[in-house]
Amino acid sequence: MADIRKNIVLRFGVVYVIICLSFLLVIYKIIVIQTVERRNWLALASKNVKADIVVKPNRGNIYACDGRLMASSIPTYYIYMDTRVPALHEKEGKLFKSNVDSLAIYLSSFFHDKTPLEYRKMLKNAYRNKVGELQLYPKRISYAELKQLKKLPLFRLGRNKSGLITKELFTRVKPFGSLASRTIGDIYADESMGGKNGIEKRFNTYLLGTPGISIRQKVANTYMETVQVEPIDGMDITTTIDIDLQDIAEKALIDSLRSFDAGSGYAILMEVHSGEVKAIVNMQQNADKSYTENKNGAVSDMVEPGSTFKVASLMVALDAGKVKITDYIETGNGIYPFANRLMKDHNANKGGFGRITLAEAIHGSSNIGISRAIVNAYGQNPSEFVEGLYDMKLNEPLNLEIPGAASPRIRHPHDKSAYWSATTLPWMSIGYESQIPPIYTLAFYNAIANNGKYIRPFFVKSITKNGQVVKAFETETIKASICKPTTLNDIKNVLLGVMEAPKGTAHNVRSKYVRIAGKTGTAQISKGALGYKGGGTTHQVSFCGYFPADDPQYTCIVVIREPRKGYPSGGKMAGSIFKNVAERTMALKSHRKALTYERDTVTNFPMKPFVKVGYYKALLTVMTDLQLPISVNSSDWVKSFSDDHQIRVESVSVPINVVPDLMGMGAKDAVYLAERLGLNVQVEGRGKVVSQTIKPGTLVQKGSRILIRFQ
Repeated sequence: MADIRKNIVLRFGVVYVIICLSFLLVIYKIIVIQTVERRNWLALASKNVKADIVVKPNRGNIYACDGRLMASSIPTYYIYMDTRVPALHEKEGKLFKSNVDSLAIYLSSFFHDKTPLEYRKMLKNAYRNKVGELQLYPKRISYAELKQLKKLPLFRLGRNKSGLITKELFTRVKPFGSLASRTIGDIYADESMGGKNGIEKRFNTYLLGTPGISIRQKVANTYMETVQVEPIDGMDITTTIDIDLQDIAEKALIDSLRSFDAGSGYAILMEVHSGEVKAIVNMQQNADKSYTENKNGAVSDMVEPGSTFKVASLMVALDAGKVKITDYIETGNGIYPFANRLMKDHNANKGGFGRITLAEAIHGSSNIGISRAIVNAYGQNPSEFVEGLYDMKLNEPLNLEIPGAASPRIRHPHDKSAYWSATTLPWMSIGYESQIPPIYTLAFYNAIANNGKYIRPFFVKSITKNGQVVKAFETETIKASICKPTTLNDIKNVLLGVMEAPKGTAHNVRSKYVRIAGKTGTAQISKGALGYKGGGTTHQVSFCGYFPADDPQYTCIVVIREPRKGYPSGGKMAGSIFKNVAERTMALKSHRKALTYERDTVTNFPMKPFVKVGYYKALLTVMTDLQLPISVNSSDWVKSFSDDHQIRVESVSVPINVVPDLMGMGAKDAVYLAERLGLNVQVEGRGKVVSQTIKPGTLVQKGSRILIRFQ
């Protein structure tokens, strides 16, 4: 018994000694590490730690006036494959070999950039050479595409087994495409450089946010990143742009530019009393005859305004008491000499206007009538005329929020840097010899509509942070009244006559639905640096005015440059676009209540609505609101038929990988389906789809151009 007890004590003693020695050894090792080996371990640790890594903040969003998103940053991804992961090489590469063929087929079908054979060859070569980052596709893909990619053979097994690698980047997108694109602006590919133009550039400091700081270190063979300073996301910008009105203005302008084969065109729509710019379109023709927004010409183009400037000239003379609107002026046969230069009226080939009043000179846009009146009043003292323009603040910068916006150049006789000749005053009075961006002409006409109050047009309503307003922008008055009330009344009546007088230059585009007041403009513009004689000339046509004339709510200017088809006319060309915009704007924004009917009257109403092929839920919403019966359908896309009792719908097949049949659809549905497939969509006309350039059933090739015609 004693031997057993002695044996146990001995064993316990041995274990105790070992534990003590181990403990002492650990203490010794700690001391060695902290003293002798300290520097070596610190050096090794520093290699596995990366400090001061910049954490990018989210760039702020840009919104329309009603809160709809116009620009935002969304994640996009480059995709790679690490063919070195152990799982792909286990059991002699069984996992890779059993999936490579199906993966190649699906990748080819997914990206449409290589054949399955090419993908198979690329994957096998990378696997054989153990490539760490095989780029599967050269372009970025969206998050939705990435989710689909992760469902493909092999990739569905996860990163550790498939080797799928993604690199996240953020892309600035505009959900409404071209609408106000140049005004909203773009950012540089390197986001750290910020905005490149438009509101993106002007408010870059607010949108950019403040970067954070993180530290990355290797722990247990895995890199972990710890944020030390949280990034502060950028603020949001709410613009004055109305998406619906922007759409109206853009469509009206582009349709007409195509029909006139014009070089460029601009349209701006502004609220009279607030100065908020509700729509701005800047379209330039490309080599393929398409139109895109390449520059903010509506605010930056230094152009001679032409006949729209005659109203300002007449206002100066009226306000000074130099002339009356009823004064007669002799224009002769439409050709009149000023010094050594002949001035012509547009109807000189028909014998001219003869003896007319100043009001009629504006109605018919007589160059001679206005120029003779101004020369008679200010010929001995042209400085007084120019000072009158300056007094109306027409030469002062508006300090617009758009980078690159220009300011007017209205010459002064005492300005020694510019030669003042005997022909300067007569030609200046009709819109030549001065350079004025279109938005300044708009602001002047807006003052007329606004009972003489000259206000600054603006594009941004507020800057917000987490829904709270940080800075708000309000109406800014530049001059309380640009002229006397009597002068303003005369000018308003004259502008009505342009539309309503029998010989008014815009009489032929007078609207049946909304009363318009405004002025046409047709000007010659020189081509190139050689001037009017050496470089040749082309035309600029315009119309600027306001509506409804009796209670102005909106001011609008339309400018078309270099029309190659049709006779250049401010009334027929620019005036027709203005009329289109005015009618559609008032139809959309009118506060008049529609007639109401009793439920039984609506139900028994004999007229059956025409329904285009399209999205069933949207159709169901409309029919429900109208209290009209419609058959039930479970499909997203339908076509309709009318019978005696209801609108009957049938399913329409919309395949995923082939071009669908768009015939009979409206623009919204047709463009959505085509762009969803990655097609480059161009539209022509209005109404419903009557033709498409890629036949239905054709296998989709992303990026292919499809022209959809509407009628």
